[in-house]
Amino acid sequence: MKQARFTESQIMAILKQQDNGQTVTKITREHGISEATFYNWRVL
Repeated sequence: MKQARFTESQIMAILKQQDNGQTVTKITREHGISEATFYNWRVL
């Protein structure tokens, strides 16, 4: 099984950046993830 690259707490911190007013594009580029991954994390 593939090991997760980000821990659950890291994912939560990344998602909270959007609440602080950063754009999804900027957040995903900064962390090297796709926008699809970001939106999939939001659903969880």
